[in-house]
Amino acid sequence: MPFKFEKLEVYQLALAYVDLIYDLSAQLPKSEEYNLKSQIIRAATSVVLNIAEGSTAQSDPEQSRFLGMAVRSVLETVACQHIIRRRKFIADTVFLDKVEEDARILAAKLHAFRNSLKPNHQIRESESPYNIDET
Repeated sequence: MPFKFEKLEVYQLALAYVDLIYDLSAQLPKSEEYNLKSQIIRAATSVVLNIAEGSTAQSDPEQSRFLGMAVRSVLETVACQHIIRRRKFIADTVFLDKVEEDARILAAKLHAFRNSLKPNHQIRESESPYNIDET
């Protein structure tokens, strides 16, 4: 039986985005091995991991927090893409446009998913007080 997150559209989109980022990073020069390449891969991977980890949250606000981290990681990959374009590390602008468009779609879907969560829905213990011996 699959985990809850495996059925999420945003999870599947994030996995496809990671594949694109790996393809992009493979085209970076060797000099960027431990800089942009490492950074963009870690950020894209973080998107997937935060979606998965957030899906086990016990409350909507907690899941929302993980989705927020996923959005921030997508934006980090976009900033890396801007540097890649600016430094002209990759000449294929059609490919770069596709990666950027996929980032926009993924970020929008993450925002929509986050906005769909109930802001105060939480799993709580019962309201009965704990017995404390005050003698």
